[in-house]
Amino acid sequence: MLMTFSLPQLVLISAVYLTLLFGVAWITERGLVPRWLVRHPLIYTLSLGVYASAWAFYGSVGLAYEYGYGFLAIYLGVSGAFLLAPVLLSPILRITRAFQLSSLADLFAFRFRSTWAGALTTLFMLIGVLPMIALQFRAVTDSLRLLTRQPEQTHAGLAFCVLIILFSILFGARRIATRERHEGLVMALAFESLVKLVAIGALGLFALYAVFDGPDGLEIWLMQNQSALNTLHTPLAEGPWRTLLLMFFASAIVMPHMYHMAFTENLRPRSLLSASWGLPLLLLPMSLAVPPILWAGLYLGLPVNPEYFTLGLSLAANSPGLALAAYIGGISAASGLLIVMTLALSSMVLNHLVLPLYQPPAEGNIYRWLKWTRRVLIVTIILAGYGFYSLLGPDHDLSDLGIVSFVATLQFLPGTLAVLYWQTANRRGFIAGVIAGMAVWAVTLLIPLLSNLQGFQISLGNTIYIIEEGNWHLAALASLAANVLVFTLVSLFSEASDEEKSAAEACAVDNVRRPQRRALLAGSPQEFATQLTKPLGAKTAQKEVEQALRDLHLRFDERRPYALRRLRDRLEANLSGLMGPSVAQDMVETFLPYKSGNESYVTEDIHFIESRLEDYHSRLTGLAAELDALRRYHRQTLQDLPMAVCSLAKDQEILMWNRAMEELTGTSAQRVVGSRLSALGEPWKSLLEGFVDASYEHLHKQRLAVDGQIRWLNLHKAAIEEPLAPGNSGLVLLVEDLTETQALEDKLIHSERLASIGRLAAGVAHEIGNPITGIACLAQNLREEREGDGELKEISEQILEQTKRVSRIVQSLMSFAHAGGKQVRTEAVCLADVAQEAISLLSLNRRSVDVQFFNLCEPTHWVEGDAQRLAQVLINLLSNARDASPPGGAIRVRSEASEQTIDLIVEDEGSGIPKAIVDRLFEPFFTTKDPGKGTGLGLALVYSIVEEHYGQISIDSPAYPERECGTRIRVTLPRHPGPTAEQ
Repeated sequence: MLMTFSLPQLVLISAVYLTLLFGVAWITERGLVPRWLVRHPLIYTLSLGVYASAWAFYGSVGLAYEYGYGFLAIYLGVSGAFLLAPVLLSPILRITRAFQLSSLADLFAFRFRSTWAGALTTLFMLIGVLPMIALQFRAVTDSLRLLTRQPEQTHAGLAFCVLIILFSILFGARRIATRERHEGLVMALAFESLVKLVAIGALGLFALYAVFDGPDGLEIWLMQNQSALNTLHTPLAEGPWRTLLLMFFASAIVMPHMYHMAFTENLRPRSLLSASWGLPLLLLPMSLAVPPILWAGLYLGLPVNPEYFTLGLSLAANSPGLALAAYIGGISAASGLLIVMTLALSSMVLNHLVLPLYQPPAEGNIYRWLKWTRRVLIVTIILAGYGFYSLLGPDHDLSDLGIVSFVATLQFLPGTLAVLYWQTANRRGFIAGVIAGMAVWAVTLLIPLLSNLQGFQISLGNTIYIIEEGNWHLAALASLAANVLVFTLVSLFSEASDEEKSAAEACAVDNVRRPQRRALLAGSPQEFATQLTKPLGAKTAQKEVEQALRDLHLRFDERRPYALRRLRDRLEANLSGLMGPSVAQDMVETFLPYKSGNESYVTEDIHFIESRLEDYHSRLTGLAAELDALRRYHRQTLQDLPMAVCSLAKDQEILMWNRAMEELTGTSAQRVVGSRLSALGEPWKSLLEGFVDASYEHLHKQRLAVDGQIRWLNLHKAAIEEPLAPGNSGLVLLVEDLTETQALEDKLIHSERLASIGRLAAGVAHEIGNPITGIACLAQNLREEREGDGELKEISEQILEQTKRVSRIVQSLMSFAHAGGKQVRTEAVCLADVAQEAISLLSLNRRSVDVQFFNLCEPTHWVEGDAQRLAQVLINLLSNARDASPPGGAIRVRSEASEQTIDLIVEDEGSGIPKAIVDRLFEPFFTTKDPGKGTGLGLALVYSIVEEHYGQISIDSPAYPERECGTRIRVTLPRHPGPTAEQ
């Protein structure tokens, strides 16, 4: 009994399979599939298996029957293109991602800066792939006809058309059209590739082991049927296999579905390098299965076209499972191509045919309008493909339809190569070349396909070429030759516009230049949104600006000219992904223009150059890598230079701001690089602007108040020529921080002044001492001689009292003057004993403030020094503490030990010392006491004695912050191990 399937069964199987695909996409987009798996290079590589459409699944066997081993061009061509990924595919991916170019038409419109380039590419591509779309419908309807054994399947083809429309919308136009990549679509196509691989692998194994009983049986049959081998070998010696190889090589790049999956839906750029060897490995088992299937069909004498031997084997074996595997494999191959092809074409038609003629009103929801327009286009394109299939009739093989489409898309290969490697190519040459090539293709292949012509003759000189069904390769070569010739001649004899040259530099593989560092009229992101409100509407404009800011990690209050230029470029790229490069370019140039008054000053954007060089760092080799290493070395030298350096363009835009400048100003390079000098905060803005505008080149010892502190700076400037902008002189500024040097100079001057005062004090004390002694003697004699005269006795007593006071002052002056000149006697000194002695001496003065002294020093704390002079230090400190303390106050003397030093600490509970005068306390003759109650030499003497002992002294006031009172003086002295250790 012959195996048959009913039409409803097969339609239901098709619907279930497509629903399964959509389910895979749905759970992926819902995040139910691990993200590492979704972004794995293997998934991306499998998704590229969409290349193996019904043409490869069914037609490859027919191609092998007709062209022998030439059928391998299907796999070798695309494998060759992906093996050249570093020099061919990766540059296209870089351009696509950088400028949000979602299709080949976008690429050409951007490179040639022409709406016509994008429109003609879209129109010709749409016409060129209609036979390929029709091929998928033909393959599905023929499969249904073979499995149901019914001659006509018109209604089945229409049902499949409806299913594809539904799932194409669900896959690619279910949400608002944005620049998001469809992770679910990538995962679904990866699943489809596995289905196709398993299906054709199962058929190949069945042919080898079920039909021929293994490799040995196949070898025996081939030995008995040498004609089968000769049929495969003969076409390689002559015939169109080289043209096949070229066509399939080009298809990997220019076919809409391949461009969409390879570049637009690429989730990770590095995955393309994995696919460069992964895709050939994926296609290898598919190609290995073709010869066994072909030979099995010939062996069994299947009564079907060789293109359908995959189905014929299952029918001959009367195996429902094998038949379903072959059918699902064919459905998978056809549906995958149709879905991706229509998504890609709908985007091209929307961006290059619809939007240039009609743009949605700004008052409405632009995203919704784009979504529904794209849905309508998907329906229209699929119906057009089905209509083309219905128009053709049943007389054409799958290979005929596939070859016509591949030759048509071959016409876009010269333009693609020119985008990367021919900067002088222009829009006139590209458009003329494509028109010439497509005209030859239409005359030689499309018209004969539609009119069922068997062939015609072309006379070139004395040679007559016959273009017929078997000589299609001549038509392919003729159309490609016409395209290249016209493209080259027109480009050579016509001039490219400035916009084209700029785009060519941006697209070139070995060029990192991007011109025009110019000022924009809009000065902030909010102004960007305001300007874009006119064409996009307020909500859409605000959303696009915010998205661009997020992409660039910029703040909404950004005002740096460089950042605003980047924002403008990013907005153009994002709008290009949404509405096409031509519409985006016109919109940005119209509503976000540059300042017209700045045309005389246009230079290269050095920041863009730097970022591009960073991107290219890992790809540079040879001399370019050495030059880049040298550039990095010099830049790092400037960055790490211990002197603050910044460079300015002619318009005072900051080009460099090194780390020393960051530390000096407290402003990071990320905030100021790319902004104008006027954007700096005070006081640096006034300082640097004034210096830049001044005529002198050096400014020494400039005093600057920064955050309440005084800094001393030296400034230098020099004119330098801007990179890549001859004739434009910028400036390099060097700022030298002299604050520490100035402090040392001030300290040295202060020391010299103290030394001078000491010498003066010694001289004054010496000169005053003798007269004072004489006055004291005379007063004493007067008192003794006039004991009976009470008035004279009182006067003489006052004279003696004042001379004693003068003597004390003179003695203090002498002690201060000679403090630095004495040799300090070093011995072990117990701080507890010294403190007790000082307290005892101060306690003898009954006329002073009544306070309590506490000696809390540890008896085991010994220091190196002179006990008498250290006692003098403590007497001065305790005396000052007593004078500052309230009646009944407590003064504590304690010690703290560390490994090498001992801290002697004096604490009181007085009113404290104002912070403004703390630094002046150790200056000679400075005192806070009332006139006549202090000389101002006590603490100066203390400071000198502590320095003689190689110690340090510090003041902490208030000592008790919670009560805001008290003073703590800490004297640090070298530690002595003690008398026990000496013994």
